[in-house]
Amino acid sequence: MYDVAVIPGDGIGNEVVEAVEPLLVDVADAYGVDVGTTWFDWGSQRYLDEGALMPDDGLDRLEGFDAILLGAVGHPEVPDHVTLRGLRLPITKGFQQHVCKRPAYLFEGVESPLRGYEGGDIDFVVYRQNTEGEYADVGGREHQGFDNELAVQASVFTREGTEKLLRPAFEAATERSGHLTNVTKSNAQAHGMVFWDDMVAEVSEEYPDVEVERLLVDAASMDMVRRPDEFDVLVASNLFGDILTDIGGGIMGSLGLAPSTNIDPDGTYPSMFEPVHGSAFDIMGEGVANPLATVLSGSLMFEHLGEDAAAEALWDGVAAQLADAGAPRTADIGGAAATVAVTDDLRDRLV
Repeated sequence: MYDVAVIPGDGIGNEVVEAVEPLLVDVADAYGVDVGTTWFDWGSQRYLDEGALMPDDGLDRLEGFDAILLGAVGHPEVPDHVTLRGLRLPITKGFQQHVCKRPAYLFEGVESPLRGYEGGDIDFVVYRQNTEGEYADVGGREHQGFDNELAVQASVFTREGTEKLLRPAFEAATERSGHLTNVTKSNAQAHGMVFWDDMVAEVSEEYPDVEVERLLVDAASMDMVRRPDEFDVLVASNLFGDILTDIGGGIMGSLGLAPSTNIDPDGTYPSMFEPVHGSAFDIMGEGVANPLATVLSGSLMFEHLGEDAAAEALWDGVAAQLADAGAPRTADIGGAAATVAVTDDLRDRLV
């Protein structure tokens, strides 16, 4: 039996996780996989009520689970840097989830905002460094409120953290088309990003069959719009990967279709799975949020756990539903269906 911790989070995170969790359990059961879930009401409302998004012993309480399913986190009354550092970052850093893997795939039946692209034409995956880089809390502020006020924010790159991202990325490139794009900014960041480039070159020697393309992040952003079909596997630092995967979600039709994983490559701690989209308080409570990014994140969770049949069923079920012009779909991809209608239709197809 797999024990999965469920943290629905804030805003539409609650709505999509509440709709998707029973579907994941039912599909797993249909494929002979026993899944138990434990829910944690951690998030911004807890912060407003108690002063912390999760309890002091939160990591200890999560450590024994096989995986974590996380909804969106964010609240209009709580600064973004507080929510990020109050829940997601403590988990990804504390559990050494060095690898954030985010696939971008244009499904048949979904219209990309880019002209001339059809289902399957856009198919790449971004490997984002997830525990350090620009998201490291190294720095500070001095003389706040005075004319000489200053702020220092330092990026941190370690050999261990970088290697633990790069090797899974190169392995993925080996299994896919043999092409990897290194996204960098070493022309402007002559220490951290030059180190990053050196690490890519060093690890690439172990994978002679993988062709490595090097792009500055500004050029990569442009090319992701101009020639997305030419990308396969990309590796990027924490900040660059975050930005590029939002572009990826946009060109694949909606962030509501974009899944994400946070992986401890050593398997010492549980890995975490979440949609890329935010908490979207503008539509909270309306029951219209797209649940498919969370469904696809569940598929990646089962894949990580080695339950390939359940993982493929979920991914293929989403693909079949999106390809069916008569199937319910949410407003972000041109429909008018409710969240629950989409998950109910998936259940009918899969269970």
